[in-house]
Amino acid sequence: METRAVSPEERLSLVQDLINERGSVRIDELATDFGVSEMTIRRDLDELETLGAARRVRGGAIAIGPEPFAQRHRHNARAKAKIAEKLHPLIPTTGTLALDASTTVYRVASTLDQARDLVVVTNGLDTFHALTERPGITVTLTGGVPEPRTGSLVGPFAVRMAESLLYDLFISSTAAIAPEVGSSESSIEEAEVKRAFTRTSGRIVLAVDHTKLDTRCPARMFAMTDIDLLVTDLDPDDDRLDPYRDDVELR
Repeated sequence: METRAVSPEERLSLVQDLINERGSVRIDELATDFGVSEMTIRRDLDELETLGAARRVRGGAIAIGPEPFAQRHRHNARAKAKIAEKLHPLIPTTGTLALDASTTVYRVASTLDQARDLVVVTNGLDTFHALTERPGITVTLTGGVPEPRTGSLVGPFAVRMAESLLYDLFISSTAAIAPEVGSSESSIEEAEVKRAFTRTSGRIVLAVDHTKLDTRCPARMFAMTDIDLLVTDLDPDDDRLDPYRDDVELR
């Protein structure tokens, strides 16, 4: 890698990309690549481990495999709680709502308590179970096969079910988002189901915590112009949201 000056945020994103690409990284090599101290790289790797993006090992870090839903649910818990708080007023009391299988969206689903006649369709097993007994809500699971990297239900059956209804609102999280490419997912199959929900949704709300800003994953999903509202754990005036401000409403 050619050494060049980068911001701490960009370096963190690049280090994560290298871990995902190589499977493992060494502290001394990263320090040389980025022209910073080994202590700086150690702090970067510690932060990535805290975010659930890597696992620290002696002398470096390794990529992590798929995590159980309950374990992912604990990552960035404060940020997800803030996002859920912002999403809650957006949920209609009647009509038809689509929800993805993310832990962020699960948080808001588990707080729904004022529905009167709301139909909810989701490809997330945990979200389905969280809504099953709630008054005023009729919840339907798309069916399909489990996607091991995300825990969601995917495949042709899930896609057909997802696009079989007309939705007033689709609330989705994302694995990554960058202003020049929009949102992206770690799984093509996951992206296909979300795309199916999108095709028949009147409004699209994307929920994303700040650690996913300015990052990319392999499967491209939403263009910025597809998103009606971007909900983050940041204050809407935070300068980290400036690259997105002209393309989408922020909350």
